[in-house]
Amino acid sequence: MKTAAIMLGEGFEPVEAVGPADVLRRGGVEVTLVSVMGQLEVRAAQGVGVRADALEGDVDLGGFDLLVVPGGSLGVENLAACAALVDELRARMADSRLVASICAGPTILADLGLLECRRAVCYPGCQDGFPAGAYQEGVDVCVDGNLVTATGPGTALDFGVACLRALAGDAVADGVAADMLIAR
Repeated sequence: MKTAAIMLGEGFEPVEAVGPADVLRRGGVEVTLVSVMGQLEVRAAQGVGVRADALEGDVDLGGFDLLVVPGGSLGVENLAACAALVDELRARMADSRLVASICAGPTILADLGLLECRRAVCYPGCQDGFPAGAYQEGVDVCVDGNLVTATGPGTALDFGVACLRALAGDAVADGVAADMLIAR
């Protein structure tokens, strides 16, 4: 069974974590919501409370097939402050292992210098730190090899389908998208 870790930092965009988690789980992926906050209860943006499945210090981030970084300004700040996550993002990008990020999340990758010679998207206006040529204007979900990025809350389900496609293939992703009435 394929596995995915969705990282949660206080202030994350709830739909950008829960939407992809739902899509991935429907596709047979074992999803673990991982808190970087030292407690399982994580307060998302808009005051939404979410209970993570595990704490960052209790899991091996390298053991997951996919690592997902949701957005939300404060959430991204909290995720970027997690040394274990930063180290894992560097390792995954160096080894071409699956990384997915949405909204302001890709700014972490840009700040780490991990978007050089890559194509990616983010929430409009957050691309200022992207290297020249990386930002793909007018694209909602961008897949570049091992990297899946998306623009924001409204693209969370399409982002989830792209993540599922990267993990489980076209047939599984297309089936889940059809069952969820996600337009293609």
